[in-house]
Amino acid sequence: MPFYLTFTEFESHYYDNLEKWFEEYHNASEIDYLKTLADLYSPYLYYSFADDRLMADASMEIKDCFFPYHEKIGISFCTSCENGKNPKAAKGMNHIFEWKTITMMEYAQHILDKINRHLLKNGSSLDGNKTIPDYINDRDIITSIEGTGYCVNYSRHQAAVPFLKSYLPYFGQTVNIAVYRDFIFSIVQIAEYIDKKLRSVQAFEYTIYAKLKSEAKFKVQMSHQFLTICN
Repeated sequence: MPFYLTFTEFESHYYDNLEKWFEEYHNASEIDYLKTLADLYSPYLYYSFADDRLMADASMEIKDCFFPYHEKIGISFCTSCENGKNPKAAKGMNHIFEWKTITMMEYAQHILDKINRHLLKNGSSLDGNKTIPDYINDRDIITSIEGTGYCVNYSRHQAAVPFLKSYLPYFGQTVNIAVYRDFIFSIVQIAEYIDKKLRSVQAFEYTIYAKLKSEAKFKVQMSHQFLTICN
């Protein structure tokens, strides 16, 4: 399923991709196709109670790991990340980490940096047969630990792969800010287009709007229950 960064591209390719969908999934319906699209784009949106509408929220929660030099509040120890042991942790120096929320542009740049460092370290170079997207989901590269910094969770990373494949350059060391701005501007339009199609076939319960509004209400209810228990 292609992931588009602009509404214009998404809308112009909608029916072509729907036709390809039917060719691959003979017993599927357009509702199945729209549900898949909703799952693909909903992670980059949130429901706003104040505006009663969907808003762009392209972000990623990630561990920011470092070595302890002094005590801080709200931190946890991290002895290893996804792909194995940390050599310094083995000497009794465990990582400390804090959860941070960064933009998808920052996350994409972090992944791009990891790939380029891997290529430089191993004396590899990109050519016509290998490009940046070929390394986006390489577990060893993505989850590698280089002392301190962001520690990528491979399972969480999977949800970002479609976006990264569309956004990261084929060659180069920096992401395109203008393209990211276009995506932030377009994501709500894409969601509204998907929801309009779902409403037209009476599939209201599958809309991104309904899904994210329900999730937002649940979070508020859980927060209220937590405060009640604490008090």
